[in-house]
Amino acid sequence: MEHEVFVPVPAEVLRATLTDPARVARCVPGLQQDAEPDADPLAGRLKIRVGGNTITYRGALRLGERNGAFTVEGEGSEVRGKGSAALDLTLTLTPVAEGTTLTFTGRVKAAGRLAEAGPEARGAAGARLLDRFAEALVAVSDVEAELAAELAAGTDTDDDGVDDGVEEPPRTPADALDGPPAAGDATAPVNGTDPLDPLAARPPAEAAHARRTMIGRSAEEVDHAPPRGRYAPVPAPETSSATAHLRWIAPAAALAIASAVVVGRALRRRR
Repeated sequence: MEHEVFVPVPAEVLRATLTDPARVARCVPGLQQDAEPDADPLAGRLKIRVGGNTITYRGALRLGERNGAFTVEGEGSEVRGKGSAALDLTLTLTPVAEGTTLTFTGRVKAAGRLAEAGPEARGAAGARLLDRFAEALVAVSDVEAELAAELAAGTDTDDDGVDDGVEEPPRTPADALDGPPAAGDATAPVNGTDPLDPLAARPPAEAAHARRTMIGRSAEEVDHAPPRGRYAPVPAPETSSATAHLRWIAPAAALAIASAVVVGRALRRRR
């Protein structure tokens, strides 16, 4: 089996990625690593798709370097079945204009479901797997190259562009707009207080209470709400006596009318 893939990445960058088994594991499509903390990064389960079937193998890959080329060896057994597969692959990096050519050369020995698939299905599955590996290798190499460039170019500089090793204190948004106060400025804070603040000379507790009172009154004046607290108006006294008198007038008038009717009837009977 032989397969070639061109990638727009320098050979040195790819070589740096291929020397790290942990980064190579991120490039193998369908690889599910073992969960143990000290496990080999290239050990676990590998899913491959051949034709219309998906086969899962459990095993490990071994990565090495020989004569400027990388070697990949691996064995695995089917998770659901009695089949097995063995891989012997060599990867060569050839620098070309604007990139690198990856040349894969090797062979696969299989028994079970993979062996039962036709040669065309096995060839298409192998080419697809290597193409996806090359794409992932490019992505991982680009990320690693960018991180390395940022670390190499990163320096600790101040706002003035000079790295003097002294960390300047942070500035507030107001300082950024107004600039630092000039020396001898009468409005500059002294000992953490504002000389123009009429409440600055008061004790902290009294000043805080006065500020809260002033803020509360300002909110009431803006909202046109009736003042509260000691500024609230005294409510008018209730007119309870007038109401009580009105309640008794109606029954007394009815009683007087009834008495007059009775007296009038008695006088008429006597006549």
